[in-house]
Amino acid sequence: MKPTLLVLAAGMGSRYGGLKQLDGVGPHGETIMDYSIYDAIRSGFGKIVFVIRKDFEQDFNEKILKKYKGHVPVEVAFQALEDLPEGYSVPEGRVKPWGTAHAIRAAREVVNEPFAVINADDFYGRNAFEVMARQLEKQQDEYSMVGFRVGNTMTENGTVSRGVCTVDDNSHLTNIVERTAIGFDKDHRICYTDETGLECFLAPNTPVSMNLWGFNPDYFDYTEREFLKFLNARGTELKSEFYIPTVVDALITSGEKPVKVLDTDSQWFGVTYTDDRPGVVEKLAEMHAKGEYPDKLF
Repeated sequence: MKPTLLVLAAGMGSRYGGLKQLDGVGPHGETIMDYSIYDAIRSGFGKIVFVIRKDFEQDFNEKILKKYKGHVPVEVAFQALEDLPEGYSVPEGRVKPWGTAHAIRAAREVVNEPFAVINADDFYGRNAFEVMARQLEKQQDEYSMVGFRVGNTMTENGTVSRGVCTVDDNSHLTNIVERTAIGFDKDHRICYTDETGLECFLAPNTPVSMNLWGFNPDYFDYTEREFLKFLNARGTELKSEFYIPTVVDALITSGEKPVKVLDTDSQWFGVTYTDDRPGVVEKLAEMHAKGEYPDKLF
C-alpha cells in the first residue's frame, strides 16, 4: 500500500499576508505546493489529501485541484472550528483555529494508510520525500520525522522559528524545543536568545522540525485522546492551539511510540517574509534550468 501525503493548507500567512498556498512562484505559475506534490508522487506516494477551510473550497478546486486530475488520486478534508468531540463546544469569542494537530484530525475519515504530513507553503525538496517514503514503507511500531539541518532552513531576510530537536544514539527523537528568533549574528553564525537572555549558537547540522512527519493510521486514536486532554485543560482559552509536537511529545514521554528522526540533505525554503519571494522564484527557475524539474510539473 502506497503512503498518503497529507497537506495542511488551511492557514493563512500572517507575516507574508494573503493565501501563500495560491501564490505562483514557478516559471509557469506553479505554487510551492505543486513542487511538493510532484516530488511526493515521484518518491512513491499514492494519494494526496488536502486539509483546507470550507470557505476556501471554490478557489482551491478551481486553482489547485483540477491540475492534479489524471496524475494522482486527491481528496479534501475541512478543518472547522466547530469540529470537536461530542460534548464540547467552541468558547464564545474564539475565532482562532485549534492548531496543526487539530488540522490532521480533520482527515481522520479519509486517511487509512501510513501518511506523511507537510505544510502547504514550505519547499521540502525531493530527498526529504524520498527518505520519508522509504520509512513509511517499513514503519510499524514507531513514527518518524524528517530532521532538516538548521543551516539548510535559514533566510537572510529576518529571523525564523524552528523546533530544535534532541536525538539519541539510535536516531530517535527525545525532545523538541520551539526556538523563536533564530537568525545570524555579525559573524554569520546561527544563534538565538534563550529564556534567560543568554545568546546560544546552533551548529549548521543541528536537526530541526519543519513539520514533515510520518504517521500510521493509529495516530488518529492518539490524537483524539490527547485532544480531549487539551480541551479539558485549555479549551476555554481563546488563543490556545493544539500542535503536532504536543501529541508526539506525549507519546514519546509515555513510551508508546518512539519517533525516528530521518536525516536529509534537502534545502528547505519558503516565503516567510515578502522579501523571500524573489529568492524562491530564482531558486526554482535555476532548478528547472538544471533539469531537476520539467518545463511544466502538471
